[in-house]
Amino acid sequence: MRLVYNSGKYDRITPLLGDLHWLRIPERIQFRLAILVFRCRNKTAPEYLARDLQWADDDIFRRRLRSATTHKLVVRRTRLRTIGDLPFGAAVPRVWNNLPTNIIIVPSIATFKQV
Repeated sequence: MRLVYNSGKYDRITPLLGDLHWLRIPERIQFRLAILVFRCRNKTAPEYLARDLQWADDDIFRRRLRSATTHKLVVRRTRLRTIGDLPFGAAVPRVWNNLPTNIIIVPSIATFKQV
């Protein structure tokens, strides 16, 4: 990174990351998880990933609720706070449900990545 911009050893790296449109590691992980959920919703992801996700509008008991029309995922309850939140089926709904609605309803993956 410092080679690309020919910056010094003690220069700040955050503005350089913004110029290159690079994400920090936690944000990159959240971006990748959101892409996986988008692909699961549009049936372009592997079947075993889509099976772990439960959509609010697919749940029989939630169909009458307002949350059934928001394209959100059901967040599973976990017993342990640290280890229990790591699996795909438990961590991904939190990432997806935190996205704004205008991003969730985008029709194509190219548009999803740009927004």
